[in-house]
Amino acid sequence: RACREFDEFVEILEGCGAEVVFFPSASQLSLDSIYVRDASVVCKIGVILGNMGKAARAGEPDAQAAAFQDWGVPVLGRISDPGRLEGGDVAWLDQRTIVVGRGYRTNDAGIQQLRALLADSVDDFLEVPLPHWRGPGDVFHLMSILSPVSENLLLVYSPLLPVPFREQLLERGFGLVEVPDGEFETMGTNVLALGPGRCLMLEGNPRTRTSLERAGIEVVEYRGREISEAGCGGPTCLTRPIERR
Repeated sequence: RACREFDEFVEILEGCGAEVVFFPSASQLSLDSIYVRDASVVCKIGVILGNMGKAARAGEPDAQAAAFQDWGVPVLGRISDPGRLEGGDVAWLDQRTIVVGRGYRTNDAGIQQLRALLADSVDDFLEVPLPHWRGPGDVFHLMSILSPVSENLLLVYSPLLPVPFREQLLERGFGLVEVPDGEFETMGTNVLALGPGRCLMLEGNPRTRTSLERAGIEVVEYRGREISEAGCGGPTCLTRPIERR
């Protein structure tokens, strides 16, 4: 069932104009590795390899590094001990503004290293403290509560957004599409921008879909009971965009 869902997921991406490439299989990795977002961060000049906050995923950055080398994608550096940083805690607000969530999967040392690696690539580096929520064992990243859907529009779950950060987003001119309480648990906030005004989301979040459409966003849905709901990873988690045109 998971394989069928994944094949359908890839078909949707390709049907929307994306070129899809696959990381090779690696026997030392766990099933968590299907959530390829977390092991790396991409900027305009290359890739920064993460250092996983979940010990069982420690081998993923090295596995991705080998593929990036084969594809000719430059690796700018990597986060090293004692730093921890996962890609799900990193989002670009525009080409020169990056926001990083400080939580249980991404620590202060990891953020400091990322800041140094991106020193010449960003104008604003925003650090956001994440809530405890359900504790260290839970799958919770910055992108659990925030997803960019267009240049000036963000999908958010405001009850878990720190007040200063939410105010800062509004001051920067972003419109906020709110995910209702009943659809946060079903990953309503986790959507993947496919292009200007178009996004991919997990089916089963009708109120969030309606809010996005009212904001002028075209929504494409996919089935993800096995590949998303079972592992708490939505379409952003299942993809690592390398290049956007």
